[in-house]
Amino acid sequence: QQLNVSCPLVISLCLPQIHSSYENRCSVFLYFIFLFSRRHGLWFRLRKVILWLLGVYIAIPFLVKLCPAIQAKLVFLNFVRVPYFIDLKRPQDQGLNHTCNYYLQPEEDVTIGVWHTVPAALWKNARGKDQPWFEEALGSTHPVILYLHGNAGTSSLGYHVVTFDYRGWGDSIGSPSERGMTYDALHVFDWIKARSGDNPVYIWGHSLGTGVATNLVRRLCERETPPDALILESPFTNIREEARSHPFSVIYRYFPGFDWFFLDPITTSGIKFANDENVKYISCSLLILHAEDDPVVPFHLGKKLYNIAATSRSFRDYKVQFVPFHTDLGYRHKYIYRSPELPRILREFLGKSEHEHHH
Repeated sequence: QQLNVSCPLVISLCLPQIHSSYENRCSVFLYFIFLFSRRHGLWFRLRKVILWLLGVYIAIPFLVKLCPAIQAKLVFLNFVRVPYFIDLKRPQDQGLNHTCNYYLQPEEDVTIGVWHTVPAALWKNARGKDQPWFEEALGSTHPVILYLHGNAGTSSLGYHVVTFDYRGWGDSIGSPSERGMTYDALHVFDWIKARSGDNPVYIWGHSLGTGVATNLVRRLCERETPPDALILESPFTNIREEARSHPFSVIYRYFPGFDWFFLDPITTSGIKFANDENVKYISCSLLILHAEDDPVVPFHLGKKLYNIAATSRSFRDYKVQFVPFHTDLGYRHKYIYRSPELPRILREFLGKSEHEHHH
């Protein structure tokens, strides 16, 4: 009986605690439901993003395969114009008071912009001069470098430097192609030779310009009018091997059918830039410059090209030299021109090249 009397009392004393515990459990339960719903919503959104990215990743190879012109655009990158807001007609606005802008017409409906920088010895005389003066200056006793895209940092060595934008680049008019770019270079070379007399003319190609340079020099050698020397800075063997090694290809390098999806469209577009084949038909001195830390054109491709050229019979009577630049120097893909050793390297190499050319 005592027990029966005390039970309601115990229950009445415990009810608030039981009720409170129940509320706490409900609150915790509802909190977990809320947290789970948030996480579930977040995971749902994340899953949608991942599936979308995966879809794009898979679609891109098929898009490139169906539209080879896309891959051609990625090879040329002529739609990327940096820096912006520069008037290429006025090199003096960039502090180049010793540089003149020309326009040449290699073919109908094609116009290319050319910059001609005179040697340091002529800088003072060049200020305020017009195109006829610059053209006549090519006939002075200074050698000429035809520079195919890159940083022309050699004018202080005593050379004329002539560089130009291929059709479709800068303010040049026309659509880029390997054939067209090579023809532009040939036209500029002939234009220089018509004005430079017996002065040496060297051809210097950088990066993609090395493909244009070997195309050009091979053609010049076949018509028996070779340049006095060829300089290749950061060269590759051929465009397929370069595309396979390029940083942009990393995410697809192990994609099934990589060659079929990405490399074959380049060939379909008529783009080869076969330096490894061209050097077998070149008969003039060759200098290759390459930085070991080049992230765009791997060092081993430049070394491979040198090994092909060094064993080629076409170079039997000519100097072939490979100059590496150590990783610690940090020259990477486009800063070899900063090397304090470059003037000495060029003087020694080009001096020997002139001797070989005349003998």
